[in-house]
Amino acid sequence: MTRPFSIAFKQKMVERLTGRASVSAAKLSQETGVRQQNLSRWLIEAGSLPGMVRPIKSAWRVEQKARILADAAALSGEQLRTFLAEKGASLAEFQRWKSALEDDEKSSVVSSRQIRKLERELQRKEKALAEAAAKNDTGTLGGRARRHRSAEREVIFRAIAQAHAAGARLGPACRIAGLSVRTIERWRREPRGDDRRCGPYRQPGNALREAEHVQILALLTSSRYAHLSPKQLVPQLADEGLYLASESTLYRLQRRFGLRSSRRPVTRTDVTRASTVHRATRPNQVWSWDITWLPTPVRGIYLHLYLAMDVWSRRILGWRIARGDSAVLAAEMITQACRDGQVDPQGLVLHSDNGKPMRASTMLATLQWLGVVPSFSRPHVSDDNPYSEALFRTLKHTPAYPRLPFANRAIASQWVARFVSWYNSEHRHSEIRYVTPNERHEGREAAILARRHRLYQSARTANPERWSCGTRNWVPVASVVLNPVRTSTTVAVQPERQLP
Repeated sequence: MTRPFSIAFKQKMVERLTGRASVSAAKLSQETGVRQQNLSRWLIEAGSLPGMVRPIKSAWRVEQKARILADAAALSGEQLRTFLAEKGASLAEFQRWKSALEDDEKSSVVSSRQIRKLERELQRKEKALAEAAAKNDTGTLGGRARRHRSAEREVIFRAIAQAHAAGARLGPACRIAGLSVRTIERWRREPRGDDRRCGPYRQPGNALREAEHVQILALLTSSRYAHLSPKQLVPQLADEGLYLASESTLYRLQRRFGLRSSRRPVTRTDVTRASTVHRATRPNQVWSWDITWLPTPVRGIYLHLYLAMDVWSRRILGWRIARGDSAVLAAEMITQACRDGQVDPQGLVLHSDNGKPMRASTMLATLQWLGVVPSFSRPHVSDDNPYSEALFRTLKHTPAYPRLPFANRAIASQWVARFVSWYNSEHRHSEIRYVTPNERHEGREAAILARRHRLYQSARTANPERWSCGTRNWVPVASVVLNPVRTSTTVAVQPERQLP
């Protein structure tokens, strides 16, 4: 049984469907509980029933409807409501026009040919806007809290007027200029206005001078230092006896002048820490090794790079390239590394993941014969070998890494040999106070870090107003903990049982 509805209620529903803040019949049905078919019928019958008057609507021409449909095609939500309110159309009318267009190409609203024509016209106008903006260089005029003097405002007005004359809308024109529509409207209300903000009246005492700016920019763009990040550049300049500015200042200048290059994002996941710890306080106490793949011209076929490193000094101690995973080759690499470095392997901890070559009987027998203590990652934990993984990331993200695959094993061996030489003798490692692995492995880091400390103390004495706190920490790292989660703090790994 259907309930009766009064004429006043029907009139109210019709007003909701056709007013300025109109809604669709489906949405109004959800709000009121009235069937959508009833709402549609009342809208059609409005004006014919006694007591009901359909609201007077303006007559829309086909061209007007087509233009509204084309301009509002990419809008939704509150933006669509605002746009329709500016045009004097209701949401229900817009939805009816859109439905009529989708149901019948020959609808009285507009044909699909007219829609395509209007879309092409809109694209042509947007292109004209971009050309006008590029001609007037409007992209550099905007920005949050940017000062715009009267001369700059005239340039912006001229560019936007030119774009508007070409058929562009105000919103896209303002976005390309880097300004909001409200800013342009405010300027129009004050045609001769100017930025009334005052100051600064003097330059801060600790600001860089013009000559220092020029020197730093020349250094950041030089062929010798352009490939280095500020965190690598600061310690290298300190070793050369030169202090120009802090690391944060160098980063700030890079951002200001657009000298920073985009980097590949790094994703990290947290894992549960274990309880057993391997701590290294000197070289040749804890080693880490792993295998990575190098691409070849044949898709699906890779070369395998074996690398062993000292956890305390980060020095690469041995490496080998093969065409597959082999426990025999891994055992030979560890034996050769001990022999070349004149290392007593008795009691040495060798950490790795749970790969087949790492747990193979040949590898374990060799380690037992050498007196090396094997250590393995926890089961089902992918990042329990952080030092080797970080080394492989440095290898594959260095600017010298070839963009094309390695043609053969000989070429790959030549490149890896050059990388190992650079990494051990030239690369300043961030986790060991930016000294090279060779300097730390050979015990030369204390003198280097002491020189850096003296240099920073003298720089602080020369310009004390630039230092709000102490100088940079150049104290040598006392010990390193094998840490699968964070390489700079204590962590746990699960040691392997001793072989019988």
